[in-house]
Amino acid sequence: MPAKLLTPRTVETAKPKLNAGKLMRAEIPDAACPGLFLVVQASGTRSWALRYRRPDGSTAKLTLGRADANGLSLAAARHAATAARLRLDGGEDPKPKQLPIISYSTSDAIEAAVTSFLDLHARKKNRPATVWAAERIFQRCVLPPWRGRSVHSIRRRDVIELIEHIATDRPYLANRTLGVLSKFFRWLQSRDVIETAPTAGVVRPFEEKPRTRTLTDDELRRLWLACEDDGGPFGAALRVLLLSGCRRDEISRMCWSELDLQRRLFILKGERTKNGVEHAVPLSTQAWAIIEAQPRVAGCPYVFTADGKRPVIGWAKAKTRLSEKAEIAEEGWRLHDLRRSTASGMQRLGIAVHLIERCLNHVSGSFAGVVGVYQTYSYEAEMRVVLQRWGDHIEQLVTGKPAKVVKLRTA
Repeated sequence: MPAKLLTPRTVETAKPKLNAGKLMRAEIPDAACPGLFLVVQASGTRSWALRYRRPDGSTAKLTLGRADANGLSLAAARHAATAARLRLDGGEDPKPKQLPIISYSTSDAIEAAVTSFLDLHARKKNRPATVWAAERIFQRCVLPPWRGRSVHSIRRRDVIELIEHIATDRPYLANRTLGVLSKFFRWLQSRDVIETAPTAGVVRPFEEKPRTRTLTDDELRRLWLACEDDGGPFGAALRVLLLSGCRRDEISRMCWSELDLQRRLFILKGERTKNGVEHAVPLSTQAWAIIEAQPRVAGCPYVFTADGKRPVIGWAKAKTRLSEKAEIAEEGWRLHDLRRSTASGMQRLGIAVHLIERCLNHVSGSFAGVVGVYQTYSYEAEMRVVLQRWGDHIEQLVTGKPAKVVKLRTA
């Protein structure tokens, strides 16, 4: 098969060959990295392999790892293949017949150090979502190319090469990876495991600019109608996302146990919020109607679920589908833009800034410093009025008619 420039999408959708009605193993060479192949088994399992010639002229194949969500990304596979070829150019067989004797302590191996970092530091000081994100970065981007190495052997050049490879396909992920690695190596330095952090002086490969994108009223209307037409948990969750001003993970992982049915409150504990502050969200009649319409699955704690076991995942595919239905360019907006659109829309309705900040659970701005320490009033009644006004505004955008006035419970 001729080499082709692989992309993350190509890897995700790769299929085995079909020969005389029978599925067969396929090997797809990557034009961007000589010797690297994406291997697709007849069962659909995907993996990475490097084909090369040993110093003695014989051919060999080195399996690099799986090519799925729990394995190597395209960037990580290219990095691992390049690292193997560099060892080959130096006269070393990337796949020696006998494993070399490791002279360093097992506790200094990168795998052991990462486990200690997550258990002794991250899980004690970070939110579960932050730990989960860091763990995925280690498993998908860091450990595959560095597995088996001592933390003492990793130099700044190694970090730069890893980050640059990731940045070719996913610049934002490259920035996040560098951030996680910086914390990891600084932690090792503080424990006197290493003398200097190899991430010191490494600059982020991608300059991120603060986003200012808000969806127009017409875009919000079309997106809402697309969600209604979708009819699944993603469309429902996205509409509640817009109505509540909450973050994506706060809504997608909403549990029935977090809902106060009497007061129509969505109560987020501190471990579920970005700032660690408990947040009670009074739900508008529109949001409550969507939540009540969700089926309750026996044994499943989540309000929005596609399989009756887990919270909704796979937002990227859902966003692609809903963008197409709403006729909004997919690359022109992000889910977090809905939160900004909610805040901006509330401002246009004349709602006071401090009430908007309360609805969004912001502890900076109006509630920073001394005010944040001594101001303990919950503003629940005021937030209920604000979020209901916003829900009525969205309903009017969608239907073209004024929303039905509902008397609100304030206590």
